[in-house]
Amino acid sequence: MKQLFKLFAVTGLILTAFTASAQQAKKVPASPPDTVKATTKAGVAIEVAYSQPAVKGRTIGTDIAPYGKVWRTGANNATTISFSKDVKIEGKALPAGQYALYSIPGEKEWTVIFNKGVKNWGTKYEEGDDVLRITVKTAKTKEFVERLKFAIEPAGKVHFSWGDKLVAFMVK
Repeated sequence: MKQLFKLFAVTGLILTAFTASAQQAKKVPASPPDTVKATTKAGVAIEVAYSQPAVKGRTIGTDIAPYGKVWRTGANNATTISFSKDVKIEGKALPAGQYALYSIPGEKEWTVIFNKGVKNWGTKYEEGDDVLRITVKTAKTKEFVERLKFAIEPAGKVHFSWGDKLVAFMVK
């Protein structure tokens, strides 16, 4: 009888572990990945690869993406942005290539950082790898955006929306 009880106990543990493993495999990541691609009217192919954190009732600037501190502009791995040609971002030159995209949030303006650390985990920021920094004014979104969302317009405007924040910069 003890042997039978042990067999049932072990079988129950195995089934529990298998079920938990199967449920984990089906879960959507907390911050799902996304990629946006577009070619501008000027012929520049732009691609942004990022993960989409959710606001989840938190406040941007205090609870998440704190004002005045470097933020990975996404979740998980570093967000990357690539340009097929040399470009000017808000009038400042940037060579063609792929860059990690960081930012420093602020109440009225954000600093957007183009960094060489494209293979880094998103929280591993090295200021010495910065290639370009620009500062842009922020705007309010028309509607609340729960998950971070990037977009690229044909005229070359790249923007991301999150919560009630809209951050945009021009690529020429």
